[in-house]
Amino acid sequence: MKPLRVGLAGLGTVGSYVASLLLTRGALLEERTGRTIQLTAVSARERNRERGIDLSGLAWCEDAVALAARDDVDVVVELIGGADGVAKSLVEAAFTAGKHVVTANKALIAHHGTSLARAAEQKALGFYYEAAVAGGIPIIKTLREALVVNEVKRLYGILNGTCNYILSQMAGTGRAFEDVLREAQELGYAEADPAFDIEGTDAAHKLSIVASLAFGSAVDFEAVSCEGITRVSALDIQAARELGFAIKLLAIAEGGGDGVRCRVHPAMVPVGTPIADVGGAFNAVFIEADPVGKLMLQGPGAGAGPTASAVLSDLGDLARSLLIPAFLRPAASLHKVPGGDQRSREGSFYLRFTAVDRPGVIAEIARILAVRGISIESIIQRGRDPGAAVQVVMVTHETSEASMAQALQEIGMANNVVETPCMIRIEAF
Repeated sequence: MKPLRVGLAGLGTVGSYVASLLLTRGALLEERTGRTIQLTAVSARERNRERGIDLSGLAWCEDAVALAARDDVDVVVELIGGADGVAKSLVEAAFTAGKHVVTANKALIAHHGTSLARAAEQKALGFYYEAAVAGGIPIIKTLREALVVNEVKRLYGILNGTCNYILSQMAGTGRAFEDVLREAQELGYAEADPAFDIEGTDAAHKLSIVASLAFGSAVDFEAVSCEGITRVSALDIQAARELGFAIKLLAIAEGGGDGVRCRVHPAMVPVGTPIADVGGAFNAVFIEADPVGKLMLQGPGAGAGPTASAVLSDLGDLARSLLIPAFLRPAASLHKVPGGDQRSREGSFYLRFTAVDRPGVIAEIARILAVRGISIESIIQRGRDPGAAVQVVMVTHETSEASMAQALQEIGMANNVVETPCMIRIEAF
């Protein structure tokens, strides 16, 4: 059988690791796939940068898009990143030229996945992206191959290792968010500009992709309701522990009669549950489906090794001539579905207020909640300082998102509440 010839665009940390594996583990790949996988051409912005691998025997393309036109390339591996620009142009050019594509680019798929899947299918080409979601965890393969007879009811998990590391460190040390974020940047867990991670965008990109696979809908990043972790304080972490919870940034997709509801936000989960025990920079995905029941997949969600492993797994499938529609179903059948009414979701809530310590303040907050039909399960006041601002923590019984949003707006306008209230959803899986 002819070798599967690979053109690799992007030689950063992950790309260099992929190149190294292709150059040093060729015999193992051939033994396990039945076919030689050969790296033939590469492209990167800096040609002379030291990468710890010998690329001298490979063709070099100054223009990454030129990889798509090469006669010695059967599959393009795109590791450039970004939703548009060179990455998108390369993938489109690859399909036009009749080349398969493997990518780790979650932003590209979240914004253009459906149209790119259509372009691949029109040419009977493979479009593979295991490395785009949850690093070394085979969540895409699980949804696309292992659960073909299952109806997914709900999918949820921790899809951003940076946020999970920050929240885990805050819980373990009692340090403030800003302090732990700086440490995460120094250790390489967070970028110099960490906004995509800490504001929830990265997790929302990933959730939009797996939701499409799970529920048969077009990829719809805009339909994901998204909140980050920037307002989670050390006080919230401490209060959560006292209440029997841990705080995690969760990505949740739920199917229902009104559509598919996708949301990313901090949540309190009961201590002792599997998701509460996922620490550090690890990811975890839980799938509830019929007839299999409940599955949990956990592992490293980022890093050169896990991501490169996922890329090579996709190349292995192409070496075996395994062609599956990118989103399991034909792209023509993927349609946008209603995002579901987030306001109708019901659950319990953790609330934190900064309020002036004077008689009647708690009663006024309770009255506003009661008017919206929200009952209080517990109240904790942090400190006693008459006439000054103190922290007040409340946990509510179950109520709707709509009722809670209205109540918080009114409480935020109250004279004795001096900061925007903090709200964290409580999820009991």
